Amino acid sequence: MKPTRAAGRAYWRGAVRLPPPALLAFLYAVLIVLGAAVLMLPWASVGERLDWSSALFMATSAVTVTGLVVIDPGSQLSVLGQAVLALLIQLGGLGLMTVAVFLLSALGLPIGLTQKLFLRDELGHTSLARLIELALVIVRVVLIAELLGFVALSFVFVPDFGWVQGTWLALFHSISAFNNAGFSLFSNSLMDYALNPVVNVTITCLFIIGGLGFSVLSDVFRLGAWQRYSLHTKLMLSGTAGLIVFSMSAFCMLEWDNPHTLGQYTSSAHRLTVGWFHAVTTRTAGFNTTDTSALTDASTLMTICLMIIGGGTTSTAGGIKVTTFIVLLLATVAFFRRRNELYAFGHSISLDQVLKVMALLTISLFVIVTALFLLLTTQDVAFLSLLFETASAFGTVGLSQGATDDLDTFGRAIICFVMFVGRVGPLTLGFFLAVSVVPRVRYPASTVYIG
Repeated sequence: MKPTRAAGRAYWRGAVRLPPPALLAFLYAVLIVLGAAVLMLPWASVGERLDWSSALFMATSAVTVTGLVVIDPGSQLSVLGQAVLALLIQLGGLGLMTVAVFLLSALGLPIGLTQKLFLRDELGHTSLARLIELALVIVRVVLIAELLGFVALSFVFVPDFGWVQGTWLALFHSISAFNNAGFSLFSNSLMDYALNPVVNVTITCLFIIGGLGFSVLSDVFRLGAWQRYSLHTKLMLSGTAGLIVFSMSAFCMLEWDNPHTLGQYTSSAHRLTVGWFHAVTTRTAGFNTTDTSALTDASTLMTICLMIIGGGTTSTAGGIKVTTFIVLLLATVAFFRRRNELYAFGHSISLDQVLKVMALLTISLFVIVTALFLLLTTQDVAFLSLLFETASAFGTVGLSQGATDDLDTFGRAIICFVMFVGRVGPLTLGFFLAVSVVPRVRYPASTVYIG
């Protein structure tokens, strides 16, 4: 018995020595497997229970807060199955910010200095001593936002579906919206509420706030004045506003006369309402109030690019992140202006940050292209639809043009892998890039001709 206990303690000590991102990825994988196992129970389904492929896909999509589906959760999952889905969404959306603090503490596993330093950077915090406090603040923000969303949506769903079903619909969609999951219990997402002002305002506010990042929200509520905000907060707020304005303007121009999307509405106000929703949902939310499969090719390509950009760091959103995209633009401008440093809002951005951005972009594109290639060689689906689905999976967005339903088991596995990498990959990459190695040998500088 004693050797067994000693071996067990040695195993857990070895697990704790794992890099924090690897440990978090492991916890995500465990959560997905457990979620899939529960979804396979006969009580989780209405009628025939889910097979392992569908259950694993749905659990992966929920934990990675993506929203891609291979079943209709509103009609094929029981209340228990829907509740499990909502729980997985909640745990997945908050996982990167709270799991490392609460789960490791609950398991009695120590959090060393390396882990605390990493968590501090990921949470956008400056103090090692207040990580637990920040995690509690995050939980309070989430609960308050989801409660307000639940109350607002109840005024719409309760009159339509009654107290019991309407209350559950309001709660589920509030959780899904704030966590940028995009899961809906309606078979056509929110298309039936495309012109409802309460649904439009509530849902979009929830996923915009959830997609900004908790470090940004902390600055906004704690500091109050623009001048006192951190550079990250300024970049996120200005970048998000700019992307929303651009995407809404471009989408309205491209789809204004499309009879299958905006063109089906005679009122300009209605077209702008639907255009607004699509503009803000494309970067990570996954809900839709218009038929995404009916988009023009130009709008589809623009949506793909926005899905890859995603939302904010330390948020419930995915993608390469808005700040990564902005740093890429700043680096490009600095190159053409022959500047050796990057500047924004009176602050400089170090070369290390630029190198991290370039590495992140390279890995992200490699994952997307490799997954797309495998799908093209094994699935009988159109190129643009597969690219759309792959970008949606990597950006953990959840918008779909219907290709997911046509994938076989291998195709589903590829999309699951892309969703998983899209959620935990940048975290793992960030850790390994943060490890500094001093070169023992220096070489003479030389010139490489590029471009």
